[in-house]
Amino acid sequence: MPLHPDLDAFLELVNDAHADGTALHTMTPAQARTAYDRSTLALDLPGAEVSSTSLTITARDGHALPARLYPGCASAPRPTLLFFHGGGYVLGGLDSHDSLCRDLADLADCAVLAVDYRRAPEHRFPTAFEDAQDAAAWVREHAARQGLDASRLAYGGDSVGGTLATALALADRAADLPQPVLQLLLYPCVSAHQDSPSHHRLASGHLLEARTLQWMFAHYLRNESDRLDWRFAPLQAHSLHGLAPTHLALAEFDPLIDEGLAYAEALRSAGVRVSTKVYPGMVHDFARLGNVVEDAAVLRRDLAAVLTQAFR
Repeated sequence: MPLHPDLDAFLELVNDAHADGTALHTMTPAQARTAYDRSTLALDLPGAEVSSTSLTITARDGHALPARLYPGCASAPRPTLLFFHGGGYVLGGLDSHDSLCRDLADLADCAVLAVDYRRAPEHRFPTAFEDAQDAAAWVREHAARQGLDASRLAYGGDSVGGTLATALALADRAADLPQPVLQLLLYPCVSAHQDSPSHHRLASGHLLEARTLQWMFAHYLRNESDRLDWRFAPLQAHSLHGLAPTHLALAEFDPLIDEGLAYAEALRSAGVRVSTKVYPGMVHDFARLGNVVEDAAVLRRDLAAVLTQAFR
């Protein structure tokens, strides 16, 4: 189907602004973060009125990682979604994805633990991945104290947050740790190179710009060989056998759609139970566009239903 009319009008404004030199890839990381965070206030709705608690997770090098726990409405011990935000490893944080996390906690009647992993270029690959690992270890160690059910733990995230979630499942398998009950992946980055037909077809004008994506990865990766590491590109993993059941939510007009579909097929070929839903007329990051398109709310309800089923 064509691009959703509300998104079409929105993208016309965005593309006009980019023509005036305000595209993210023309900014410094600090400037881009400010612009990204400011846009959240205009583009997304507040989210459910769910209480939240600020926490600190100690990383392996002693760094204090901020985190936010949304208790949800379930009685303890609560099933838990460990959530990693998108933003190309450079942008985003707890506030940019607060609305999404609130709604998932409310709609799925679960706890959501959102982790503010360290961002590039101050912290390059594989810091974000290692922070994700340390967050999962923290959950396993502190679950009972926080009223969380570590036996009903899901990993999830959007864009590179989805990358971190599925790479974490791969790392758990390698370490003989239990798999999560679900991988909840919203339009994840999973390919070493962004050269699929959808990357060429949707390289500009559809919110996620090809130049911006490479700008992000250039800030995160230490060198080109890092692209071939499965912690950055899960499609590079030797095998996907034994990973947790996976749900992929993809957008029709997202440059990442081809690699998302390829990942779904690779998981299925490895014997992993996979469900995939492509949202017609949508673009990358539409989960955070609640003030622009109603499909953001539809997506959140769908994700909550998948979570609820997995936690059973």
